[in-house]
Amino acid sequence: MPLPSLSSGLSFGTVPATVAAALILTPLVLSRPASAAPERIGGAVLTPVAIETLPGFPGSDPGAARDAFRRVCAAPPPALPQPAGVAGDPEALAEACAASVGDVPDAATFFRDHFDAFRVERPGAGQPGFLTGYFEPELDGSLDAAAEFPTPVLARPDDLVSLGPGETRPGLDPSLRAARATPAGFVPYPDRAAIEDGALGARARPILWLRDAVDLLVLQVQGSGRVRLPDGRAVRVLYDGRNGQPYTAVAKLIVQAGHLPLEGLTLARWTGWLRDHPDAGRRLIRANASYIFFRLAEVADPALGPPGAANAPLSPGYSLAVDAGLWRYGLPFWLAGKLPDRAGGEAGRLVIAADTGSAIVGPARGDLFVGTGAKAGIVAGNLRDAIGLVVLLPKRNPAQERAP
Repeated sequence: MPLPSLSSGLSFGTVPATVAAALILTPLVLSRPASAAPERIGGAVLTPVAIETLPGFPGSDPGAARDAFRRVCAAPPPALPQPAGVAGDPEALAEACAASVGDVPDAATFFRDHFDAFRVERPGAGQPGFLTGYFEPELDGSLDAAAEFPTPVLARPDDLVSLGPGETRPGLDPSLRAARATPAGFVPYPDRAAIEDGALGARARPILWLRDAVDLLVLQVQGSGRVRLPDGRAVRVLYDGRNGQPYTAVAKLIVQAGHLPLEGLTLARWTGWLRDHPDAGRRLIRANASYIFFRLAEVADPALGPPGAANAPLSPGYSLAVDAGLWRYGLPFWLAGKLPDRAGGEAGRLVIAADTGSAIVGPARGDLFVGTGAKAGIVAGNLRDAIGLVVLLPKRNPAQERAP
């Protein structure tokens, strides 16, 4: 369950439009399709669109999107259940999942047969949607504390209570997304500064040690990572809960304080600034009240990313983090516009909702998982673009619709 990407915290004001003709999608005007989609969701209008009119559909590799869809279908239920009212009929989506198993038609035909397309439009908005990227960092670390690795990565404490979308506890500020269970009831969980100062006591259980607080921050911002151990092995460090306090992008604070300009800001540049200015850097890091806890896991398939909030391994370039309070995991989305990495100049791409993040809010907001390692980090950091967003909602009984 990655948190907002490094790039998602750098969104100041207006973003230059990068989407032109690819956003001109021909709407259907006869009737709403068989998916019986809501007309609005989260303040956005859902306008029916003929799939065959989407420029570039189904993209350069629809098979990769179908594989990502299958992974979400096969995953166990999310740790935090989604609200009942999210878009995407669960029964119809289950039918599409069943139809994706085994010997099925080519991927493009599968998506055309089992889904109806709806353009996500925000009335009065200057841009149709906004896309950022996130990645899985690769860091150096140790299972034991050492002079080279003094910074602990903490396991989930046993008094942490995670709250799902819309869930709260008596007496707790509804904006908080976690609570601390005490004999007297629920209270806010300590913030980052308090945790660093020892507020967890014996409940602060290190599972791993990193070289410094900057590496820990990168791991926490991205929500997961791979760590290379001194013996050459690699382990995966996975999100296992957060303290529920508000997230503040440290890179944004650096820019706001005038230490670095926004233009040309990269992961390497702002993390380098933090290391070059340890005292000021520590103050800025502690200003981010959010704190993430982790667990260890094996790297089962090096080609795939960590499990997202949908519990499925993330597919580089094809897994999308969405607002989990609006969209059901497993829904395909068509991203219309210029996209990063291996697809080059494609006009759009099919991706699958498989994750969420605390900064991924609203119906036209997406965060694309782009892969693992330093190169993926550069791609993620550069991805801050206006994008056309089209959701594909599952049809009801598509086989019956095709029958004469």
